[in-house]
Amino acid sequence: MISDLLFVYGTLMRGFDHPMAKLLAGNAEFLGPAQCRGRLYLVKHYPGLVVSDDPADIVHGEMFRLREREAMLREFDMYEACGEGFPPPTEYVREMLAVTLADGSVSEAWTYLYNWPVTELPRIASGKFLEH
Repeated sequence: MISDLLFVYGTLMRGFDHPMAKLLAGNAEFLGPAQCRGRLYLVKHYPGLVVSDDPADIVHGEMFRLREREAMLREFDMYEACGEGFPPPTEYVREMLAVTLADGSVSEAWTYLYNWPVTELPRIASGKFLEH
């Protein structure tokens, strides 16, 4: 399935004064707050999402519909340094996962999952990067 939805949970969210957050805001429709099952870790000044099977593990973020999916995903792949041209294992990998919107609807959306070990990283227990 090819989705034009993107779930973000860190520095790409609205309100961040970051060029890539501004690029996203200018090239996508904000669909609202959203959440997925996973654990959030503080990597440096940015978070990393790791999927979890535990229903109690929730990561909060925002859902966007990309206007020019392929071009935008290429930009974000470069920003996250993953995909074609980056030697594995990359810090992040772009994958599809189930994301729940505030109205309870569930959609498959692209997101960037953290791909390196998290054993030494502090966990953001609330699942909310803005509250860490």
